[in-house]
Parts: sequence; structure tokens; C-alpha cells
Amino acid sequence: MDAQRSSGHPTGRRVTPTGLVLRWALLPCVAALIGLAGCDPGEDESRVLVIVNSKPITRDEFEYRWSELPASVQARYKSEGGRRKFLDDLISRELLLQEARKLGLDRTPRAIERLERVKEQLALDELMKAAVTAQVAFSKEELEGYYALHQAELHAADQMRAAHILVKSEEQARDLKRQLDLGADFARLAVRFSLDQATKYRGGDLGSYRPGWVEPAVDTALLALKPGMVSEPVETASGFHLVKLIGREPESAAEVAAVRERLRQELYAEKERQQFEALLSRLRGTAAIRMVEASRFVTEDAGPPPAAPAP
Repeated sequence: MDAQRSSGHPTGRRVTPTGLVLRWALLPCVAALIGLAGCDPGEDESRVLVIVNSKPITRDEFEYRWSELPASVQARYKSEGGRRKFLDDLISRELLLQEARKLGLDRTPRAIERLERVKEQLALDELMKAAVTAQVAFSKEELEGYYALHQAELHAADQMRAAHILVKSEEQARDLKRQLDLGADFARLAVRFSLDQATKYRGGDLGSYRPGWVEPAVDTALLALKPGMVSEPVETASGFHLVKLIGREPESAAEVAAVRERLRQELYAEKERQQFEALLSRLRGTAAIRMVEASRFVTEDAGPPPAAPAP
């Protein structure tokens, strides 16, 4: 959903595909060092693309690493030599990796510590997938209910036809509202009483209106109205408004669909959060946690731990 930035680097310096692939391939590289990736030297040669100092790079490995690249990096490769250039960068990466191993850099205390951190993160990622993400589900009825709770956001995608009357005091605004409730004509009251010179002689007609064009308080009032309804007085820096929703038309099916998709993702994220909190609460509820020297070295109050779920 988010567009990739074209610069790709905060300093504005051009980042070459070689640099990108070396960085992007770091995690698979580390995984290979700890036995989570790699290939058998006796690999069927029909699957081997190139051998670098007896280390084969297979078609499967090539395709996997290519698929892991962001779309923007793949596009850059396609404009600067294509997959053949990518293979050349994999060869360079393998040569650098072999040199690092020859120098024992994969066995230094710092490297071993970093490998442990990567293994921990991989384990946590897998737990989140299995115990949180895979458990998230909601029915069509629940999703429709979520849409109903966020009608204002769905209406924000609409183009509205609205009118208003602007007066100086709340008392006058309430008096006009009483007259409107008794059947007075909105346009005539606007011509007679509105202080907005740009709209009063059009009966207060704001024309085609989109949320965000005027004060947020006016937006809020409009989004809560049904066509033909008039709001209660709305106070802004200009005075007090009576706002009428004349009609509402969906801007476009694509825009409404985009809002619905965003709301669906919000519901999904909320379900994920609830699932995560339930998991953490269950683990804390059954764990033996004993503070030893924490009171001496950690002085900030983290607040009470979450309560265990009711049985």
C-alpha cells in the first residue's frame, strides 16, 4: 500500500544494486552461517548456476534471493543489467563471505552474539505467526459491524452538497434552528440573516463540498447528518453555524473501496493486538518471575503487569 521512495537513501547519495543486494541479503547470509540456509555441495549440477571456489549457487537459491528483493530493487536491476547483474552480485557476495570465514570473522564473540540475537528474533517472528497472526479471524458480520461504527470515515469519501447560515451569537442560532424545525425555509433565512457574504445570496449554498474544506467542527456536524437535516449550532472562530446537508454522492467506487480496505486492516490489527495481549497475559499468568536486582537498577515504574484472563 505504501509507495516506495525513489531516492532510496536519506543522504541523497545513489545506492547501487550491489550495495542493496549485500544489505538485503544480510539476514539470509546470517541464517546460512547458523545452519538455516545454504545448499549441499553435492547438489545436482543441473540445478547449479555457478560454482564459486567449490561453493555452488543453485537456481533455487538464486530465485529465493531474487524474490526477497523489494520491487524497487528488482526494477533497478532490470534497468542496469537484469538478473545477470544480480547473479554477478551474488558471486561477489559469496567471495566476500568466504573471505570473512577464512579470517574467522564468523567465530568472533561479537559475531556469535549477533547470530544469537538473529536466532532469537527469528524464533519470535515464528511465534507471532503461529500464535498470533494465524489465530486472527473475524466474520463478515463482524466486519460489517465495524464499518457501521465508522460510517463517518466512509462518508468522508463522499462528495456532499451543503449549505450553512452563519450568525454572531448562539442565541440567534438557536432561534433560527427553532424556526427551521417549525418549517421555515433554510434558503430564505440564510439570505436574511447569514453573515457569510459569499454564500448568503445563494441561500447559504456551499456547493459541492468535501470534508476538510472548512472548520473541522463543521465537518463533524455534516458527517453526522442525513440529507435534508440541519445541525444544532456549531461554534467556530467565525461565529455560530447552522449546517444543512442537501445531498451526498459517493466520490468513486475505488475511493470508497480504499476506505473500506483501510478499515478492514484496522480491524485486523486490533484483533492481532488482542490476540497478542491474550498470549502475553497467559504466559505471564503461568510464569515464575522473580525480581532480583531490578529494584536497584531499574527505577522507572513500568506500571502493573496485565491481569491474567478469566478462566
